[in-house]
Amino acid sequence: MRRVPRSVVAVLAGALALAPERPPASGAAAGPWVELEAGLDLAEFPASAGAQGGEAVIRVVRVDPKRYVFQLLNASAPGQGLSLTAREWSLRNGMHAAINASMFQEDLRTSVSLMRTRSHTNNPRVSKDMTILAFDRLDPGVPEVQIIDRECDDFGALRRRYGSLVQSIRMVSCNGRNVWSPQTRRFSIAAVGTDVEGHVLLIHSRIPFSVHDFVDVLLALPLGLRRALYVEGGPEAQMFVRGGGKEYEFVGVYESSFVSRDDSPRAWRVPNVIGVARRPDPSARVPGH
Repeated sequence: MRRVPRSVVAVLAGALALAPERPPASGAAAGPWVELEAGLDLAEFPASAGAQGGEAVIRVVRVDPKRYVFQLLNASAPGQGLSLTAREWSLRNGMHAAINASMFQEDLRTSVSLMRTRSHTNNPRVSKDMTILAFDRLDPGVPEVQIIDRECDDFGALRRRYGSLVQSIRMVSCNGRNVWSPQTRRFSIAAVGTDVEGHVLLIHSRIPFSVHDFVDVLLALPLGLRRALYVEGGPEAQMFVRGGGKEYEFVGVYESSFVSRDDSPRAWRVPNVIGVARRPDPSARVPGH
């Protein structure tokens, strides 16, 4: 979430797209994982502590990076040009899931911190933020995807071993502690984490939380959460996933808004998302070859 002038808010308001929230996966309310596709699971976890208003549900998409690849999609990249909702980014690019890549600046394009792929740099600046989501590996000796923590990892060495880097705000320290101070502000939150088994977790809460309380809730859930970074808050925070013939779209609301399942929230068009696509099958052969 960022502070913007009233003139920019007016531009953003004109860029809104209506997008009703899809119903949750059957049976997910108690927290079990529901397989949408092999290696792509969705769960809902009830979490009332620290939430404000409505029914507190945290949605998590669990992704196996051995079966899926991660891609950074930017409106600033050649051939793009337009900001889109997470759902629109996904459908346009053949993704199975997408979530905010990070907060962005007043130009409505540039990330607040480092953001680049092999072929395009959205922002070359390394900020003071401690965590970097790294994917599109260039070296088979590193994980497919990892959250690099500058406090305990050698970012200078690791940054050369990945094609895509997205820097954002740390939520969980190297030793598993909540690093956010208590606060009164509450808003919808989108985050990306990794678990102890190497899965990538796309996390969304439409119900407003303070970030401190949200991190406490995540650490108490049966996620095996190892590291996590904050990618967006408020009405811009969104997540989309599809698989098994179904699709689910989860979007944020304004700070401290009351939320119910009957609301029809608006999905904001955002300039940068992290997309998830099925990994090509190396055993598949092209006919005639």
